[in-house]
Amino acid sequence: MVNLIKILKTIFPLIQLYPWGILAIVILGILASLAEGIGISLLIPFLQNLQSGNSLVINNPIIQNIDQYLINFQPQQRVLLLTSSILVAILIKAVLSYIYTALCSWLQNSTLHRLRTAVYKQLIAVSQSFWDTNKSGELLNLITQETYYSSQALSFLIWVIINLSMIGIFGLLLLLISWRLTLLVALGFLLVSVLIRTLTSKTQVLGRKYQQANIYLSNLTLETFTGIKTIRAFGKESYEEQRYYQASKKSRDSGINSAMQSVMIEPVSEGLSVAILMCVMLIAFYTQVTLPVLITFIFMLYRLQPQVQKLNSNLTQVIALSNYVKSVFLLLEREDKPYVISGNVNFHDLRKGITFDAVNFLYPSQNKPALENISLFIPKGKTTALVGYSGAGKSTIINLIFRLYDVTSGEIYIDNYLIKELDLATWRSNMALVSQDVHIFSSTVRENIAYGRPDATETEIVAAAKQAYAHEFICELAQGYDTFVGDRGIKLSGGQRQRISIARAILCNPEILILDEATNALDNISEKLIQDAINLLSQNRTVIVIAHRLSTIKDADQIIVLKQGKVEEQGSFSDLMEKQAVFHKLYQLDYQKTQN
Repeated sequence: MVNLIKILKTIFPLIQLYPWGILAIVILGILASLAEGIGISLLIPFLQNLQSGNSLVINNPIIQNIDQYLINFQPQQRVLLLTSSILVAILIKAVLSYIYTALCSWLQNSTLHRLRTAVYKQLIAVSQSFWDTNKSGELLNLITQETYYSSQALSFLIWVIINLSMIGIFGLLLLLISWRLTLLVALGFLLVSVLIRTLTSKTQVLGRKYQQANIYLSNLTLETFTGIKTIRAFGKESYEEQRYYQASKKSRDSGINSAMQSVMIEPVSEGLSVAILMCVMLIAFYTQVTLPVLITFIFMLYRLQPQVQKLNSNLTQVIALSNYVKSVFLLLEREDKPYVISGNVNFHDLRKGITFDAVNFLYPSQNKPALENISLFIPKGKTTALVGYSGAGKSTIINLIFRLYDVTSGEIYIDNYLIKELDLATWRSNMALVSQDVHIFSSTVRENIAYGRPDATETEIVAAAKQAYAHEFICELAQGYDTFVGDRGIKLSGGQRQRISIARAILCNPEILILDEATNALDNISEKLIQDAINLLSQNRTVIVIAHRLSTIKDADQIIVLKQGKVEEQGSFSDLMEKQAVFHKLYQLDYQKTQN
């Protein structure tokens, strides 16, 4: 009982989403049950009139009042009136059942929509550090599958309430017909319910195992989709097939074990209900219950028995699905999640530059700081290059400028404002990133270019593509700008994806341009085209460059050399080469690599 109360508390937030809808469904369910119960109860006077044509034979106040009303009618008129009343009651029940069933379906789908959008909004809102510490497959499973199961839990809970309402109304009517038989039936159903609860006591545990098995399967599936080229390159198809087979088998076995608990309910409940019915008939025979009363009692009991069975089945489903509800609402809780809170100062234009003042930063999943006591200045309208060995902190600085994370200590200033004071949307809308790891959306070329400015005209989109040296190859595609580029731009070459990314940046017309090794790993022709496009895009802007090919940053206004999260040296290209320190060594290594 205590465990059931905990489960109901878990599901309670779902009820708060549409309280009026649930109340309406329950009221309609009660009225439908009442209409059916009254219709069945009218069988007693109906059968009595068929049997004797006049007086009633049981001491029941409701039936007495009905008979008192009918005594003014002729026997044939009574039968016709009772038949019509029973038909009307059943029709009312049918209409009400349709309405609350349709409303229940609407409620489940509306709840699913609310949960999915709430989870999506939460995933968009949380800091990048949350994504760094959680598996994408697990989050994908939660937003697609666990929200669905959560909406099902609410639906099953509503049916539990309706089942209880029907049982209560039918039970009350049975008490009025024969309280002795009703008490016997109630005791029997109570024993059946206790027995079924005992048989299905492992439902929640099995449901949790099934949930974990599905989460692992989703992670494995997503890894396969994103890493299919690597799998094939290493010839690991058979290995991955076996891994997936074992994961799917575990999910299957967990699902079967969970289902076995649920399917046990129906045969056990049905068999014991028949035994209760036999007992009722025997007691009725020995206590000389009249035939109309017995027929009506058994018929009402026949209608009641499925509700008891459904109650046990639906309650079992609620218990099994409560794990999913708990997972969804744990994700939606804000207290234990990292957030980058937007400021309220709208950013319009950069007047001085970007200042890092004694900045320290530690990624949540690491023990060693990524940046230590970093102080630097990126002036407006100039080109600043960040160089250093892998892991030196170059990308971390970019992440902090975009404010994907907040600093661990120290401050970042945009002109005279703390970066935390700026409105995130207006700040980020004035920046554009061109990276070697280009993300192309699964849509058309036009939609990808216009992603930063959905309201851009056709002329502006084409002009941006021309400036990015992308217009020519786009026109050669099957449907030009309306060509669907496939998942993550799979139908395009690396250079083509890069040029679409540059066209996207050009269309945004950013004040601050960030280039993250944008020409790395490209062929010479693509590199030249992209470098020309970048040079055009970089004019009259604040540019921040991360480059491994140090020959591409000779014209940078300042170069900041990073080593193990610290600023090792900074200055112009010629100044740093004259020092013959870290930058000089990096340049020599890069030059040798290029010659080789």
